[in-house]
Amino acid sequence: MGNESPAYSINQHLQERVLSSSDVEEFLGELARVSARSLSEPDDEILCGITLLRQRKAATVASSSPAAQAMDELQYAYGDGPCMTASREQEPVYVEDLASDGRWPQYAAAVRGHGFRSILALPFLLGNDTRESDTRAALNLYSHRPGRFDDRATELARDFVSQTSMALRLAVHFAESSETTAHLKATLETRTGIDVAVGIIMAQNRCSQDEAFELLKSASSARNIKLHVVAAGIVESLGQGPARTHFDA
Repeated sequence: MGNESPAYSINQHLQERVLSSSDVEEFLGELARVSARSLSEPDDEILCGITLLRQRKAATVASSSPAAQAMDELQYAYGDGPCMTASREQEPVYVEDLASDGRWPQYAAAVRGHGFRSILALPFLLGNDTRESDTRAALNLYSHRPGRFDDRATELARDFVSQTSMALRLAVHFAESSETTAHLKATLETRTGIDVAVGIIMAQNRCSQDEAFELLKSASSARNIKLHVVAAGIVESLGQGPARTHFDA
C-alpha cells in the first residue's frame, strides 16, 4: 500500500466498504471485526461492539463476535453502562478494572462473571449535521485483562475511531436516507389507494370528489378502521388487486 499509514488504509478500506456493501449492517459488521483485529494482541483477543443510540434507545448494530454482542446487551438489560454513557455524553469512558470500579455495580458484576475485566468505550464523531443530530454511536472494547487499555492502547483506539468516524457517518447517512425513502414510498402508496377508492366511489355514486371522500371517511369512522384500510378494501373488491404507485427513488 505504498507509504500510506495503517490508519489511513483502514479508513479508506471502510469507506470503500460503505459504498460497495449491499446493506449498512454488512458494513458495520466489517467495522467491528476490523476494530477487534486491529487492537487485539496474540495473547489477548479484544472483543468489539458498536452501540448506536437513536431516540434515546440503544442497540448493538454490529459486533466482532456473539460474545461481544452479549456483553453489549447486558448493559441494555441493566439500563446503563460505559458504552451507553459514551454514546449519550460523547465522552470516552474507561473501566480499568470491573472488580474495583464503583459505577454500574450490577452490570459490572454480570460482565465480570463472563471473565471480562476492562472496558473502553469511545464515541464516534458523527458531526453536527441536522440529519445526524439524533444519532450517537460508540465503539465498545472488552478485554479479559484488567488495565488492558493503557495510554498506548487508548491512543491507538482513539486514532482508529477518529479515522473511521467518516465511514460510519456515511453509513448512518445512507441508512437514514433509506428510511426516509421507504417512508415516502409507503406514504405515496397509501395516498394512491385512497385516491383510487375516491374515484371508484365517485363513479358508483355519481358524486363529487369531496362527497366521495366524506363517504370514505364516514365508512372508516363507522367501522373503526383506518381510512387507507377501507380504501384498500374498496379497490381490491374490483378484483384487480391493490392500487400500485409508480415510484422512482
